[in-house]
Amino acid sequence: MKKVFNIIINVLLVGVVAFWIGKYFYMMPKHGSGEEIPNFSAVTLEGKAFQLSDLRGQMVLLDFWGSWCGPCLQENPGLLQLYGNYRGRNYIGLKGFEIVSVGIEQDPERWESVINRQAINWPYHILDQATSLRFFDSPIAKQFGVKEVPTKYLINEHGKIIKVNPSITEVEETLKGRLRN
Repeated sequence: MKKVFNIIINVLLVGVVAFWIGKYFYMMPKHGSGEEIPNFSAVTLEGKAFQLSDLRGQMVLLDFWGSWCGPCLQENPGLLQLYGNYRGRNYIGLKGFEIVSVGIEQDPERWESVINRQAINWPYHILDQATSLRFFDSPIAKQFGVKEVPTKYLINEHGKIIKVNPSITEVEETLKGRLRN
């Protein structure tokens, strides 16, 4: 009886480990460090035409988020502080630093309300509207293989991905390393 119990426990442990490994690989974004970031076109919250490639020459933090995502909302104050500290600074080999927020949403009014309520002041807010109950089937999220939010890409001035899902501290360290004295 003890042998059967041990076999069941081992099978369950292998199953749990396999599940978590599978989930880890499934949730990984489509693009990784060192790759060129794909371009996309959209319209900003203010109705202006936008192309990611227009920001070449700058360090860009591409932030996929949702107004319905608790961790995203908790992270916004830190992103605001990062943007306030590093926007408009003089960098070595960079024209500047920008954040591009891609809101994966079903409710555009809620998305806009959160941006206004939290006073998220960078100019590049993109709505990636989901047309079904599957949020991550929206066009830009699908193009980037985003399957969870927040998902972030730190992009260098040449359009190459430096880091996937960097912390705010990692972004700050990267920017500090490029500041002119």
